[in-house]
Amino acid sequence: MRLMPCADSGLLVEMSDMDEVLALYSHLDEDLPDGVIDMVPAATTLLLTIDRAVTDVERLARAVSGISVGTHHRATAGEVEIPVVYDGADLSEVARLTGLAEREVIEAHTGTPWTVAFCGFAPGFGYMVGGDERLQVPRRDNPRTKVPPGSVALAGEFASVYPRESPGGWQLIGRTALQVWDIQREPPALLVPGTVVRYVETAA
Repeated sequence: MRLMPCADSGLLVEMSDMDEVLALYSHLDEDLPDGVIDMVPAATTLLLTIDRAVTDVERLARAVSGISVGTHHRATAGEVEIPVVYDGADLSEVARLTGLAEREVIEAHTGTPWTVAFCGFAPGFGYMVGGDERLQVPRRDNPRTKVPPGSVALAGEFASVYPRESPGGWQLIGRTALQVWDIQREPPALLVPGTVVRYVETAA
């Protein structure tokens, strides 16, 4: 664990890997230190923001440095089932890249639960990890200028659902009608760090 102040109201905690970040995030989410008003996990870091009227960065750093978390400590933020029609434009390419049949790609994608590690790129875009390792594929050589909302995609070790139309370079394997970002919902994001996601195949 490495602790780095960020200006006068932030503390960046660097961990060795994503599992440790999720474990620390879960630990703090269950027992949040006084004065912490926001936590933003990323691939190997966790950014903590404080209310300086309540605490200071040095005090928070002492509290965090005393925490010992193993990767087994990973509380979930609930479970979400995402129904998917597997007719994505890149499904055949993913099959080629992995050496699997298209049916095997679908079975691998639905066969294991995924966990949202962190969010980024766009509001509601959750980077999910923990799926079948055979599905690790590179991003497209030529990103699309428009990816439809609800597109279910793979890139590297991650899976995700595009929350709205946007450019994107991930491999598209399917689509869902489930809204992962809805400004009228509280909270707007369906997928938050720690959410366990299960993809379920559905008919068009």
